[in-house]
Order: sequence, then structure tokens, then C-alpha cells
Amino acid sequence: MNTPDNIESILLLAALLFCIGMAGVMIRKNILFMLLSVEVMLNASGLAFIAAGAYWGQPDGQVMFLFILAMAAAEVSIGLALILQIYHLHRSLDIDKIKEMNG
Repeated sequence: MNTPDNIESILLLAALLFCIGMAGVMIRKNILFMLLSVEVMLNASGLAFIAAGAYWGQPDGQVMFLFILAMAAAEVSIGLALILQIYHLHRSLDIDKIKEMNG
């Protein structure tokens, strides 16, 4: 795990996952899929932290990943509660339809 080629490929994978998540947030219209895309982005950043920590032989990357997991759990619980409330009020999870109903 201490070779530069290995960390470069892992960081490239993390960057690819982050870009996929960002594209999902920007392209998708469904709030639930947007929430899943944010989770993919958080996991990609966690992968980068773990790879960097393993490369330098420090536990800091794993500690940061635990913080990311805790933040992701809080984000999911609050996000799902908001999604349920939005669906209860508007009977849709499509961003464009919700904007039309409010405007």
C-alpha cells in the first residue's frame, strides 16, 4: 500500500466516485437520488482520507472517515425526514414539480 502507484489509483477512483456523485446531484431531478448521490460523494472523500492515511502510516485517515460516517448518518436521518415531509405535502419528489407548486 506504500507505493505511489497504488495511492494514485485509489485517489483516481475516489475522484471518479466523487465526480459521479456530483453529476448525480446536478442531473437528477428526484430528491431521493440526489441524497444518494451526496452519499456517494461522502464515501469518495472517505476513501481518499483512508488512502492518504494508509500511505503515510497514520491513523488520521481512519479517524476522519469515522467522522464522515457519523456526519453521513446524521445527514441521512434528517434528509429522509425532510423527504417524507416534502412527499406528504406535495405528493411528488420531483424538484421541478415542487418548484412549480411553490411559484
